[in-house]
This record gives sequence, structure tokens and C-alpha cells, in this order.
Amino acid sequence: MGGGGTGGEPARLARRLGLSDAVVVGLGSMIGAGVFAAIGPAAAAAGSGLLIGLAIAALVAYANATASAQLAAVYPEAGGTYVYGRERLGPFWGYLAGWGFVVGKTASLSAMALTVGAYALPGHERTVGITAVVLMTAVNYVGVRKTAGLTKVIVAVVLGALVILIGAALSSGSATADNLSGLGDGGVGGILEAAGLLFFAFAGFARIATLGEEVVDPARTIPKAIPLALGITLVVYAAVASSSLLAVGSGALAGSAAPLADAAAAGGLDWITTIVRIGGTVAALGVLLSLLAGVSRTTLAMARNREVPGWLNAVHPVHHTPHRADLVVGAVVIAVVSVADLRGAIGFSSFTVLTYYAIANASAFTQPDEHRIWPRWLQVIGVAGCAVLASSLPIWSVVSGASVLGVGAAVWVARRRPA
Repeated sequence: MGGGGTGGEPARLARRLGLSDAVVVGLGSMIGAGVFAAIGPAAAAAGSGLLIGLAIAALVAYANATASAQLAAVYPEAGGTYVYGRERLGPFWGYLAGWGFVVGKTASLSAMALTVGAYALPGHERTVGITAVVLMTAVNYVGVRKTAGLTKVIVAVVLGALVILIGAALSSGSATADNLSGLGDGGVGGILEAAGLLFFAFAGFARIATLGEEVVDPARTIPKAIPLALGITLVVYAAVASSSLLAVGSGALAGSAAPLADAAAAGGLDWITTIVRIGGTVAALGVLLSLLAGVSRTTLAMARNREVPGWLNAVHPVHHTPHRADLVVGAVVIAVVSVADLRGAIGFSSFTVLTYYAIANASAFTQPDEHRIWPRWLQVIGVAGCAVLASSLPIWSVVSGASVLGVGAAVWVARRRPA
């Protein structure tokens, strides 16, 4: 039987992650989602202007990262902004953040599972994606140290593949600076839409905060780990996006389910394309692995407050993982992968996650001076940036995301209405 959760003190997760572990978990959550999945729809929205969108997305992500780090240093519990919103803004805002995170990241998980299939075995995306979810759920079930250890291997493989891709793209006979012309051809709206879609690529930095209950010395480790992981990721994204645009142009990237494989193919060497496909597969697996961990831990935190079924508040007595939440989240993701569309999942996820981070920034804004690491104006930029990027996403993403958040809010109100 699983441990804890039905009475007295809630079962707690063990602190096992140091600084390097936390940084690697953050890298594993980010590197892959952007360069292997979101670049395609971003190129469709803004053309080569996606590079400007990338810079805007990075600025908003930095504001959100510092807010999350500052809050996690004071509230080092599983659940991330679900916990911060409850503590700083009130139960409703915490619940809305948790609801948005779980629903939005379920869409992200389906996008990552489909990305595994797109790179590993084109034409069989759903079957491969479902298999990947089963395997990564099993890894998370047996312990976060195993998750962090496997993530280190994944990050090393992905970075190696990306270095090879950059070299191949820049040295290909088709690489030309003309492919970078017309940065503003997509207009302000297209660039902002690209920024909103590319924000999906950066959102993994919060995985470190979501795992706060398992980080050693969180008050010192988390504020260091989050900006460090974000900075490394930005450098990688900028290099890969620029070299891919030089090699094949925005049109080829926009029309591809595996855009970086097409950029690698421009070099004319099949072995390089194979390496990039392997890298894309492994990168998406890394995001899938760490994101499953984050969603299950937010589910655990919500179960502690009976905002999802209380039986999900259980920690395995041997593995020290939220095993029931792991299994339920895995099952839901498998169901979504069976029907989801990759680009639609990215847009929907971006809207709900931007809402989540707007609440994180608002929560950090209210912190007293003794708990502050960064200035309040940075959180103002964070809230405003989240609002602008969310409203710039494709209309279907805005409508569906707002509708799901509205349903969650209505459920919260209904459950608290007197009988």
C-alpha cells in the first residue's frame, strides 16, 4: 500500500537533488521542447522573425524564472505555483494555477510523446508516443534519483546531436544569409505569436521549483539552478534556430513535423540526419520524463488539499514517489495522445501555462522585502509579458485555453457553495 495521506501530517518526499541534479532536470525539461517541436509552428507564424520572438520569449521566461525561484526558496514544497498562489494570493488563485498547470502540461506531455514518434518513426507517431509514456511513467514511479540520473544521460546525448546539427547546417551548400532576411515580414502579431509558441520551449524551468520538496537546501539551490538552466537553454536555442534558418529557411521549417531533421538533411549526409533524429527522440523523451514528474507532484499537492481526489495523496514507502499520481497522470496522457494534434497541443499548453506563470509573478510581487531576491518591477514585466503572449496565440488556443480555465474556476466555486 502507498504511504501517507489520509490523516495527520501529509507524507513528505525525500530531499535528494543537489545543484547539478536540479540544473540537469531543468535542462532536460527545456532542451527538446523548443528546438525539436515549437520551432516549426513559430516559423509558420513569423518566418525568420522567430528569432525576435525567441528573444521576447526568453525575456518573459527570465522574469517568470526569477519569480518562481524567489518563491520556491521560501515555499520549498511539491506543487510549484499551486502552493505559491495559495500562500500569497489565496486558495482560489492557487487552485487555478494548479488546474492550469495539470491540464496544460497534460497537453504538453501529449505534444512531447507525439514528437518522440515524429522523430523516431514517422507515420507511427501515436503508437510510439504511447509506448514512450508507459516507459517514462515507469522510470518516474521508481524514484526521482533515477529520473535525474537518466536525465543527465539524455541531456548529454541531445547536446551532442545539436552540436552536430549546427555544424552540418552551417557547412551545408544551401546555407545562405538570405534566409535570415525579412525578420519583420510576419508583422508584430506574427512575432508575438511566435514568442508565445516558443515560450512553450522555456516553460520547463519551473520543473525545478515543482520538485522543490526533493531539492537539498532549496533556499540556496533553487535560485541558482533556475536562471542557470534557463541561460544555457537560451544559448542552445539561439544557435540551433539561427543555423537551421540559414540552412533551409523558415518555409521548410514551418511545413515540417520534424524541422531539425530537415535542417540536418540540407547537409546531404544521411548519418547526420539519423543522429539528429536520434537526438530529437531522446530530447522529447527527456522532456516527457521530467514533465511527468512535475505534473504528478502538482497533483499530489492538490490532493493534500482535497482539490483533486484525496486518494492521490500517497507517497510510495520504498521509492518515495507519488506513485498513484504517477500512474493516473500517465493514463490520462495516453488517452490524450490517442486523439491529440501536435501543433494544437502546443498552442493550448502555452495559453494555460502562461496563465500559470502570470499567477506566479503576481504571487512573487506580494513577497515582503526580507524574502526578495529580485526587484518587483521584474514581476510586473512577467505579468504583462504573460498576458501579451497569451493573447497573441492562435485564436483556437486562446478560446480553448480560456474555456478550460473557466470550467476549472466554475468547479471550484461550485464545490464551495453552501448546500
